[in-house]
Parts: sequence; structure tokens; C-alpha cells
Amino acid sequence: MSASSEELILTLNAGSSSIKFAVYGVGSTEPQTDPQLRAKGQVEGIGTRPHFVAKTSEGQVLSESWWEARGDVHGHAPASRQIWSWLAEFAGDKTIMAVGHRVAHGGEDYSRPVLIDTDVIGVLTRLIPLAPLHQPNNLAAIRAVATDHPELPQVACFDTGFHRGRPKVTEQFGLPRALLERGVKRYGFHGLSYEYIVEKLQELAPDVAGERVVVAHLGSGCSMTAIRGGRSIDTTMSFSALDGVPMGTRPGLLDPGVILFLMREDGLGVDDLEKLLYKQSGLLGLSGVSNDLRALHQSDDPRAAEAIDYFVYRIGQTLGALAASIGGLDALVFTAGVGEHDADIRERVCTDAAWLGIEIDAAVNAAGHVGHGLRISPADQRPAVWVIPTDEERMIARHTLQVVGGA
Repeated sequence: MSASSEELILTLNAGSSSIKFAVYGVGSTEPQTDPQLRAKGQVEGIGTRPHFVAKTSEGQVLSESWWEARGDVHGHAPASRQIWSWLAEFAGDKTIMAVGHRVAHGGEDYSRPVLIDTDVIGVLTRLIPLAPLHQPNNLAAIRAVATDHPELPQVACFDTGFHRGRPKVTEQFGLPRALLERGVKRYGFHGLSYEYIVEKLQELAPDVAGERVVVAHLGSGCSMTAIRGGRSIDTTMSFSALDGVPMGTRPGLLDPGVILFLMREDGLGVDDLEKLLYKQSGLLGLSGVSNDLRALHQSDDPRAAEAIDYFVYRIGQTLGALAASIGGLDALVFTAGVGEHDADIRERVCTDAAWLGIEIDAAVNAAGHVGHGLRISPADQRPAVWVIPTDEERMIARHTLQVVGGA
């Protein structure tokens, strides 16, 4: 495919202090062609000293810059403009056909990607209370593009979408039904990642892809999902992105009585609790050292080892619960930053899960040459254990193409 035959899709994943982006090429005469990654990068440090970097699909730096955030030069709007300034030069005479966004919450309204208009923005705005730290940033990126490039189609791709349609019993809390009717339920997140893994597993291991699978998405944010027949059956993140297994700075499963205690005894308000639960807990809170497992592995502080022990214990405990929810286990998949790169965590989790029949080849696991996917269990062993790099941006690009290109 020649460069001149391509159109481009931009994907945006906006966080509180960063915007990750990727650029995909699409054959203009073949709208159903799978989008191909052309470049990727991010703006980090939004609100302080923003740092922009763009790289080729092979990781070669194309452009890099820093600037001071002061006066009216702060927030997501100028960060978005920096991306577009670079993109205009990178694209040359190629057309930007659409922008795809990762959006944290689709609520009850959206189970599939949707073309964004003013009505959609209104619904996503009303969903802010369900994802107060994520949804506003997603909306900020959407509005920045709408302001500067109003002619461009934008598509919202929802992290909750993959989990829609689960058995009702897996969505409920033991709370008054009136709260369920108000939307207080277990939604689940990281859906774009799980959707990609399901597709990739069908390619790599079709013998188990449609069976009973648990995927462990372990990164700065962590969740695990039980999948049967390619569909989400149960998942660990629930009403918010705080629940489930422990994360870099989030606690995971927590007795709500702890919150009541802190409110009553220490006078903590909503802002204090939000900071505690989203920024000060998890591996960082337990260790007092770092939220990064690489630093914890290297630390001599006994609290670092204790934090890792707790992380592994809770993953193993959750694996057993999720296997129970799908009646057994045919495959376990590790993905995301920790899942893909931390062989020690994988080995410890699998060793503890020997009772489930899990067995891995320690040498293959330690070698760490994951590529597009690596089986770390013996070839004839069930459950099969895989390490598969996730690609949420590719899923966003695919969905965006489907929505705007009619694929």
C-alpha cells in the first residue's frame, strides 16, 4: 500500500496529567483494511511541565519537546494542540479521517462505540459521578478536538463496553434495589484490553479461546476478568476503578467500614478519601517505597517485600474466585505492563495456583521474549498459560474505522 493511498486515524487516551496518542494508517480504497500503526506518543506532565514525545511504530523518536504550563497555557487543550501541530507535519498530504477516544464510562446508555455529537457529550457528562477522576479528562480531550477541528468525526470507545451483558447476579451489590436502579452496580473496566486479548487468543490458541479463560490485566491499574465463550462473565473492577486486586496507588478490595471509620474518627472528607484511595494506597501505601514493582523488587526495605507478597496473594485469591465463577479454568493470560514484563510475579502467581492444575516452564517464563504472544506452560498442559501484550489503541482504531467507515 503506498503512502498516498492512506488516510489516518488518531486515537487519544486522556488521563489526569497525560494524553497518550497513536496514529494509524487506513487504505482509502479498502475501508475494511485493519488499521496499521504509524506512530505513537504522549504528552505527560499536563498542568506542570508538559513533555511531548512522538515515536515510530518501532520506537524511534520522531519529535520531542517540553514547555512550561503557566497562565492560559495549561490543561488538555494546549496538549491536544501540540499533538495536532506535530500531526499536521507528520501527516503531510494524508487526510485525518477521524479521532477515536478511550472513554472510561458508557453507563447504561452505551455498550458499543458511538459517533460523538452534542447529545453523546451530554450523556457522558452526566456519567462523571460514576468515574470522577477519568471521565472529565476524556471529555476534555473530546471538547478540545471539537473546538479546534469541528469538521472531524470523533468516536467514543468505552472501557465498560466489553462487560455489558454479563449475568445480572455478577452486576449487583447487596444494597437496596433503588440504588441499583440509579446505576449503583458493578460495571467493570479495562474492556478494550480484554476485547483485544480475546481476539488475539483466538489467533494464538483457538483450542482454548472459546473456553474458560481468566485474563489478568496487571499494570499501574489492575483488574482480572473471567471469560467464557469470548464473553465477560465476571470482573474485579466494579462500580469504580478502585475495586478488585491491589494496584500501584489504589487499594483494590476494601471493607467499606474502613471508610466509615476514617470519616468518623479522623474527620476525612470526600476530597481526602479520594486522594487516599486513588493516589496513596496500593503498592505505594503498603511499601512506603514506590508504586512501581521494578523499584520494589530492587528495594531492601522489608515493607517492599510485604507489598509484593500481598499483591501476589490477592491475585491468586482472585484467580480462584474467578475460576469458580466460570466452572473451571482452561487458560490464564497475563497482560499489561506488569503482566507482560514481570516474570517473577507471573511465576509466583502460577506456583501458588498449582492447585488449579497450572504448571509453567520456568525457563521460558524467565526468558521473557514475549513478542506478539508467548505460551509459558508446556504445550500439552491445561490450563494453558499465556503472556500476550495488549493493544487498546488498536482496538480504538478498529472501532473508529467501523463507525465512520461503515466496515
